[in-house]
Amino acid sequence: MRSRTRARGLALQVLYEVDVANHPPVEVFQSRLVETPLSDELAEFARQIVFGVLPRIQDLDLLIAKYAPEWPLDQVAVIDRNILRMAFWEFAVQRETPLKVAINEAVELAKQFGSDSAPRFVNGVLGSLAEHKDEIQQRVTSLESK
Repeated sequence: MRSRTRARGLALQVLYEVDVANHPPVEVFQSRLVETPLSDELAEFARQIVFGVLPRIQDLDLLIAKYAPEWPLDQVAVIDRNILRMAFWEFAVQRETPLKVAINEAVELAKQFGSDSAPRFVNGVLGSLAEHKDEIQQRVTSLESK
């Protein structure tokens, strides 16, 4: 598994545990790093994802729901929902990861952590979001300025 994919996997595990069990994110992140040691650079990348997504969950969920209404997030598996949030955050908020890379990485995480149908589902939702990438990025920018 590629290094950044491993870092994304760690971030996904943290987001999943925080989402399901409401454990303190900092503690969960630290314990996952003990279990899955990463270089300082990769640990920082995983940290950016976790602490970039967490304070924006509500906004991310609203935007995902707006641009992919055929998939209500409250009916999506927890792991898939967090994969979508991560990918969406990477290409719409952070904007350092190219769209195609964010989608490919999300599909890889879905293969590793999700159900048999998760990769196709994640790819479909993110494909819908990708069609509105510019509009989404403008909306994210306007939300951040508020």
